Amino acid sequence: MKSEHYVAICRQLVKNPHITQRELATKGKLSLGLINSVIKESLFAGYLKKEEGRRLVLTKSGRAYLEQFRVKNAIILAAGFGSRCIPLTYETPKGLLEIHGQPMIERQIQQLLEENISDITIVVGYKKEQFDYLIDKYGVKLVFNPEYAVKNNLSSLYRVLSKLDSTYLLMSDHWIEESIFNAYEARSWSSCTYFYGQTNEWCIRASQSGKIKSINIGGLNAWALLGPAYFSENFSAKFSQYIDKYYNMPGTADFYWEDVLMRELDSLSIYKNRQTGNVFEIENLEELRLFDPSYDEASKNKVLETISKVFGVPENEILDIVPIKMGMTNRSFTFSHGDSRYIMRIPGEGTGELIDRENEAAVYELVAPLGLCDPLVYIDPKEGYKITKLIEDVRVCDPLDTDDVKACMNMLREFHRKKLSVPHVFDPFERIEFYESLWGDNISCFRDYEATKENIFKLKEYIDSMDKEWTLTHIDAVSDNFLFVSDGDTEQIRLIDWEYSSMQDPHVDIAMFAIYAMYDREHVDALIDSYFEGGCPDDVRLKIYAYIAVCGLLWSNWCEFKSHLGVEFGEYALRQYRFAKDYYRIFNEMS
Repeated sequence: MKSEHYVAICRQLVKNPHITQRELATKGKLSLGLINSVIKESLFAGYLKKEEGRRLVLTKSGRAYLEQFRVKNAIILAAGFGSRCIPLTYETPKGLLEIHGQPMIERQIQQLLEENISDITIVVGYKKEQFDYLIDKYGVKLVFNPEYAVKNNLSSLYRVLSKLDSTYLLMSDHWIEESIFNAYEARSWSSCTYFYGQTNEWCIRASQSGKIKSINIGGLNAWALLGPAYFSENFSAKFSQYIDKYYNMPGTADFYWEDVLMRELDSLSIYKNRQTGNVFEIENLEELRLFDPSYDEASKNKVLETISKVFGVPENEILDIVPIKMGMTNRSFTFSHGDSRYIMRIPGEGTGELIDRENEAAVYELVAPLGLCDPLVYIDPKEGYKITKLIEDVRVCDPLDTDDVKACMNMLREFHRKKLSVPHVFDPFERIEFYESLWGDNISCFRDYEATKENIFKLKEYIDSMDKEWTLTHIDAVSDNFLFVSDGDTEQIRLIDWEYSSMQDPHVDIAMFAIYAMYDREHVDALIDSYFEGGCPDDVRLKIYAYIAVCGLLWSNWCEFKSHLGVEFGEYALRQYRFAKDYYRIFNEMS
């Protein structure tokens, strides 16, 4: 008698002592003939007995045998952002999105508790605070994964390796129609769904008995891993070692736990649990609308409500939502309405402290009619939401292409010559102090920060002594913000992202372009020469060097603030601080 057959029968007897053999076959997904055989063997072994005629009853030894298969706990991975379900996930973690009025993660928790599986650990990351109520409501435990923004779910499972035992592993963003959990499990399994046509899921090949023999990413008309998994104690002991190995291996930041399973499957035994039509992953908003029609009209999401009001249409006419790679300050996505596509800009974490949205709106009102920026449809001076029409057939400036850079500097110079004016000013020295103040009790990660800052502020006297042609300046005139738009056989240039735009010396824009492109000295000088038609005076070049130093520290402080919010910029942040130090030295050598 195989243990999995015994467990499949006996766990049903525990739930319903009056269950019939035919019902046992249906519930246990076994043939009636196999049920009869297992019952006969169990009666002979003394694990079952018959009472009141034909009723099957678990004996004391039968319960003891069954007890070794008890599920001890459950882990739910809920740290990710859920980018494919934007804009809903800008406000709500994907696992907390409701289907038919019930958050997906709560449905899973309730199904586990129905089987008396109460030791439930949830690994959180993105908007972790929103999961706190689950502690009081269900008695769960929360574990924070600080790497959620830079690594995939392998890092989340690594955080709870000590919890892997006889364990259910769940993803918070799956909807499970009928519970697939049990108080007892005889062998490790993974929920699998059949995909018709081409798929990019974790496709499997299984033996006749259902044991998974191979896993490949992508396939055609195939079974694939989707939904919860159960790990036996023996499986967990081996798998934990592999998780530890791969987590500490270079180049695995993008790994999922399924990557480890795929690579080490030869030494692991896990079976297919068929769940087609019962376990679902909601990929995007439009799938969510099909699954729960209430999202057609009222998603309760501020972003969708805003778009709906701007265009005067119901939410179900906002279609084809596709995330754009997150920028350094904001999140954005494209969407369709009617025959056109648009971009919606959502302010990122901490942006409210960094950007004056009323000032930004005033700038857009000034520059939009001049055709300088992306086609503006709507801007909210309070929330910071912005909708622009998507420009098709467009590319960004290549900072290493001489012709591109020359064209951008020509456009920038002509913009500066318009002498546009707004009431607000961008003071880089004041911003350095302000961004530093946002660190709170934290100190700079750079050991010589105080000395560097003191040197940078020595440049203020020289900068203030120089004559300047005060005008509206973009401030964030970096290569990625220059769009080359195809217009027949020619290209026009649009300058986007005017969030920081203010009154300043226009030569600050040259410095900003240089440090974002992370230019060396030779490229910096070539950039300056491409802006000035008749050659750049030596004192002005020196002033621009000073701006590079000042702006380097400015954006370094900005990066440190974002780092405290969990947003990292890697080499960019390091190079900005380097610009501050190197160009302070260059300024001193030339002055």
